[in-house]
This record gives sequence, structure tokens and C-alpha cells, in this order.
Amino acid sequence: MIASMKKLTILCLDVDRDQTLEKLRELGVMHLEHVNVPAGETVDQAQAAYARAVRALDRLPAEHTLPPSGKTAEETVDAITGILAKKMELQARHDLLSMEEKRIKPYGSFDPARIAELEEKGIQVKLCKLGAKEDVALPENTALYVIRVTKEGRYSAIVGQGDFKLPVPEVRLPEKSLADTQQEMAAMEQKLAALSQAIHELGGERKGVEHYKQVLRDRLSYVEARAGMGSDAQIRFLQGFCPADSMAQVRHAAKEHGWGLVVDEPGPEDNVPTDIRSPEWVKPIKTIFELTGILPGYDEVDVSPVFLIALSVFFAMLVGDAGYGALFLLLTLLARRQMKSAPRYPFSFMVVMSLCTILWGVMTGTYFGMEKASLPVPYIHWLGDESSSHNVMFLCFLIGTIHLSIAHLWNVWLLRKTPRAAAHVGWVLTTITMFFVACMFVLGHELHPWAIPLFVVGLVLIVLFMTPPKQLKEKWFQHAMLPLSIINNFTDVVSYLRLFAVGTASYAVASAFNQMLAITPEDAIWMIPLKMMLLFLGHGLNIALCGLGILVHGVRLNTLEYSSHMGLQWKGHPYRPFVRTVKAVKDRSRNNCPMSPRPFGERAG
Repeated sequence: MIASMKKLTILCLDVDRDQTLEKLRELGVMHLEHVNVPAGETVDQAQAAYARAVRALDRLPAEHTLPPSGKTAEETVDAITGILAKKMELQARHDLLSMEEKRIKPYGSFDPARIAELEEKGIQVKLCKLGAKEDVALPENTALYVIRVTKEGRYSAIVGQGDFKLPVPEVRLPEKSLADTQQEMAAMEQKLAALSQAIHELGGERKGVEHYKQVLRDRLSYVEARAGMGSDAQIRFLQGFCPADSMAQVRHAAKEHGWGLVVDEPGPEDNVPTDIRSPEWVKPIKTIFELTGILPGYDEVDVSPVFLIALSVFFAMLVGDAGYGALFLLLTLLARRQMKSAPRYPFSFMVVMSLCTILWGVMTGTYFGMEKASLPVPYIHWLGDESSSHNVMFLCFLIGTIHLSIAHLWNVWLLRKTPRAAAHVGWVLTTITMFFVACMFVLGHELHPWAIPLFVVGLVLIVLFMTPPKQLKEKWFQHAMLPLSIINNFTDVVSYLRLFAVGTASYAVASAFNQMLAITPEDAIWMIPLKMMLLFLGHGLNIALCGLGILVHGVRLNTLEYSSHMGLQWKGHPYRPFVRTVKAVKDRSRNNCPMSPRPFGERAG
């Protein structure tokens, strides 16, 4: 369910704006929409401090066994920032030396000072690069010396008395010898390694820096909120959105602190955030929403339950292997034991997906791509036999028809008080017709006798009720595009065949690896561990391809095919209330690493 929102405008005296912001941050229920674009030196400083902390945290090792170094978090960030600046300077110099080494290496190692001495005696040495078969007309009193021949050409030196011009582009002489350049590069590499080690030795401060980063994030949101407030004379005001069920807290705070409070219903022009309130069993789908960055708009529908159920089926069919599902489940449980403080829903998501995959694999008799004849386990022959391809394809069409019909039936319920509901009933009937047509074309079934009557009734309902009469002038093109929409309905039903195709490909790849790397009595002893390692890598590659298939196909069927029939555009952005996420630590002693910086703009101005 998407929580109902109220649009708020809060007014306060200029001298009270910091107190107002602090109280709002304590409430933690208002999603701010800045009246002015946050800008200014204070905002720039807060953004820079937060960015430095993020960059420092990214460089600290995620896993370490080192004790805390005794530095405060701020000192650790400063130290890492200094090290990174030094590394950047050294790396830039190393890159220049590397380019110079690559440029002069074909000419060998020589001392440029010796060439300078020759020049003082009237002898010029000039470097050039010639084509493999290029003829050169040498200047008088000069000689050509080919130093090295490669497929790129002939790296040469032309030596002569007096000043002369080369008939080909001249290669600039180096300032240092090749040996000196390589020696300086080696010294740079040692310094870079030492700096990397210095950062690694600060690994014990990671927890403190993580806390410090959150403190800086809170500070940044505070100064942005402060700079983003509107003003009129001695009045400051801010705007945003608040869940309707939290309005009592805001009203009480407004009365207590003397704020002016204006409450409106969000309009179509407002950029209202989406706050999804899902039942506990639906929350695992947040994993996909956060991974893909999609969210229904405030004026759209929360399809999380259907999304989760459908993706569970799609995940199981795309992977299609009980062995893989058991492996996913084991790894998920082990990861949960190691990351007890992490959010629960990603692990719940993987448990649900793993169990569904195991169930489908048991039903089809698929375990790590092994031959079914060699496995003494029961399975559903209608799904798992070699001749069951048509049955699984039929099931894919049926799943697609049910999935798309749910979208239209949902719209029927939402529009039940309007004539447009009848148009979605028509789309349900045409979707069922497309199921019969897909079975006829792909599986060779006879066209069901109900197909034509259902299609005619559905088409009439769509034509009559898809557009309200008052909007015909504006939306007449929808009727003109109806034939394409009908064809698209057919292709959407057929597109669910990808569940069969990808699942079959996954089994075929696993089976092929098993056959190629099967251990036989003729194998030498050293071949057995090699084959086992290659088999492990092969199944690992297949699992990676399955994961890619889930994102490309399983998520797509929900976010494209299903959503287009639902009329869902995924245009939402998340509800992020103005709130303090961590408690700031004011003690700057070395015993309190997550030191809290003093807030910018602490006094109202």
C-alpha cells in the first residue's frame, strides 16, 4: 500500500529556524522539498566534508584484523585524504614516466648526456621511426643506424656533422636514460605501495569512519534544509510532504513551538514521494526495487505482492535446478550468520527464491544438470521428461495469460465506478484469446472454439469504453493504434516463452559441462582434480548466467509486460524524511573515534 501524503508548509520566525529544523529532525516524518536551491559556502563545505568521508571509507579495507590505531575518525579521514592526494601526485608522475619509457624503449638504453657532449663537438644524433620498407634520402654527411626492427617499423638514429634536417619526423630525445627512467618508476611504485599499506593499517578505524560519515550526512541534510528554506521579511518557511497518519505529531509540534502550519492535499503538479507500507511477507521485494531503482509513483498502484509472487515463479523457472537452489539457500544462510546487523529483507528474498527454485527443480527432476536416468528421485513426468517441452511452453503461455489478466482485473477493480472498467474486461478477454492463438501457432493446437467469440466481445468492449466520450477529440489516436495494441498483446503473451528458453538453456549448459568433464576410469590421477576444478568453474559460470537471466527476463516481465498492461510507469521517488540517522558524539577525545563535527551555521542569521 502507498501511504497517503499531505502537503505541508511550515512557517517560523527567522530567529527560530534552527530550533524548528532540530524539532522537525527529531520528529523524522517530513520529506522536504526545498523552496530554494541549497547553495552557499556552508553547503559547499558540508558537501566536501561528506565526500571526503565517503572517499576515505571506500579506501579502507572491508575486512581486517587490525586494532584501532587511536586516531579519531576525523583524523583518520584527514590522514587518508592526505595519503590519497600524495598517491594521486605520485601516480601522475608514474604515468608520465611510463609513457616516456614506452616512447624511448625501442631505442635502447643510452645516456642523453653523452649525446649532448657529441653535439658540443659538432656531431648531431637524431632519432626517428621509419616504415618497414620506407626509403629515406639522407642528408649529406649523415649515416642511418637501425636500432630495432619491429612490426611497427624501424627505430633508427641518423648521425651526421653540423646541423641538418631529417626527411622524416624527428623523435624528441629523452631527458633521462631508459635505465634512470625505469629506476625512478620502480621508486614510485615502492612509494605507492607504502602509501597503500598505510591506508590498510588504518583498517581498525572503519567502524568509526562509518559512523562519522553518517554524522556528516546528517549535517549535510541539515545545512541543505536550512539553506533551502524560503523567506519573507522576518519569516522563514519550508515545504514538504508528510504521511497522513503522522500529521498528529506535526500539529502537536506546531502548537507547542508556535509554527504556522498550512496543510493541503497534493496536487497533480506536486512531486510527491512514495512511501510503500508493505506487509511483512511482501517486504523481500524491496531488494529488487532498490537494486533496480524503480518505484511506483504516488498516484500509481503498489504491485509489490504480485511482483513478489510472479518473480518467485520466474526465478524458479529461469534457474530451474534444485541443486542450484539448495546452493543459493546454503550461501544465504551462511551470509546471514556473518551479517547479523544487515537488513533482513534481502536474505528473506533469497530464501524465498531459493525455496521456489528447489521446488521447481524437484518437480522437474533437475539437480546440477545431471541425467534424470541416473537419479533415483521422483519427479513430475509431465514437466521433466524429454518430451515435455510442449507442456512447459504451454505452462509459460498460461502463466503469462494469468499474469497479464491480473493487471487488467486489478484495473477493473480500481475503475469499477467508471465505464472504463468494461474496457479492461475486454482486454482480459482478448488476452485469453491470444493464449489460444499462441498455443495454435507455437504448439500446433487446434484453435479453441471460444477464441473468436471471446475476441469479438473483448474488442467491442475495448472500442466502446476505452476512451470517455468527452476525451475522444484528444485521445482519438488510441483507437487508431488499437490494431497495434492487439498485436502487442499477442507478443506479450508469447514473450513469457523466455521462461522455458532460458531454463532449458541453463540445463543444457550444466549438462554439457557434466558430460565434458565426467570422470572416467581412464583418467590419469592428476586429471581428476583438474576436471573437478573446471566443473566447479563451469557451474559457476552457468549460475552467473542464470543471475543475468533473472535481471534481464524475470524482472522485465514484471516491469515491462505486466506494468504496461497495468498502466504503471514506475515514475516514483522514495520518501526520505528529514531525520537524524545517528547520534552525534560530541567528545573529541581519542577514546571516541566517531567524533561529531560542530554543525555549520549553528546560530541563526
